[in-house]
Amino acid sequence: MRALLQTSFDGPQDLQVSEVPVPSPGPGELLVRVTAAGVNFADVMQTRGTYEGGPTPPYVAGFEAAGEVVARGPGAGGPEPGTHVIGAGSGAFAEYVVMPAAAAAPVPDGWTGEQALGLVLNWATALAALRPLGRLAAGETVLVHAAAGAVGQAAVRMAKHYGATVIATASPAKHEAVRALGADHVLDYHGDVAAELQRLGGADLVLESIGGATFRDSLAAAKRITGRVVVFGMAAGEAAITNRDLNFAHPVQVMGLHIGVLSEAAPRMFDELLRELAALRAAGVYPPGQPTVHDLAEGPKVLAAVESRATVGKQALRP
Repeated sequence: MRALLQTSFDGPQDLQVSEVPVPSPGPGELLVRVTAAGVNFADVMQTRGTYEGGPTPPYVAGFEAAGEVVARGPGAGGPEPGTHVIGAGSGAFAEYVVMPAAAAAPVPDGWTGEQALGLVLNWATALAALRPLGRLAAGETVLVHAAAGAVGQAAVRMAKHYGATVIATASPAKHEAVRALGADHVLDYHGDVAAELQRLGGADLVLESIGGATFRDSLAAAKRITGRVVVFGMAAGEAAITNRDLNFAHPVQVMGLHIGVLSEAAPRMFDELLRELAALRAAGVYPPGQPTVHDLAEGPKVLAAVESRATVGKQALRP
């Protein structure tokens, strides 16, 4: 089958289209014929060797795919062959991928696979950060970093639906797109975000996906004691916080989130997220996705653009 193979830890430029064997589903797994694969920042991290527990080159890249179930492994329940699903499985940038049956959800009725990309990753992450972990309530203020990205856009839409005041960060060229989603204030992420947040009264909830120097700004932007910071990314690199920081400088509530770990460790919560997302679709809050779709061979350029923050919204590859 045609696949995008990562050959080093030197970045996206070392992705190359190759012919590799079609994988076989193991116990509890599905074999899916891929119609569209989602691009995520974690894909970039894997090409750099900075993703915790990531694959070692050479490997077939990608881990989010939509497509048709063509076979089930031993003991695999869930979707039957012929069902169109969206899910996560290693090696998604290919014509076929194997994914755990428990990680696959049916593509919503009337939607294409491309439109469903992001459901079990981006939208589920944003919802988990806002609701069960972030405990967002109507009338509160939420700070959404990287608001022009796939998770950020979903978070802005949902936070407004839940009655929050939304303060978003993005590069200036993306501000109009973020305002169109309903953000009340859009800030340049290169500016003094913490000072601006304090001027606006502080954030009840911060969705932190940047890391690096921005992590400290996120802690400073949250209201002392009652403010919550949900950490689900590290696009700008690692950042540290000490018990002294939490005791004196930033007495706020900090929570970690990885949607893959959540689905395994708290399956009931994950099922509740999917049910809530279905309700949001019915309410028109979660519309069909409109990813920018590229041919598989364009993968290196697409991941490089994601790495340099030159993209807006969801990016996808078509095998």
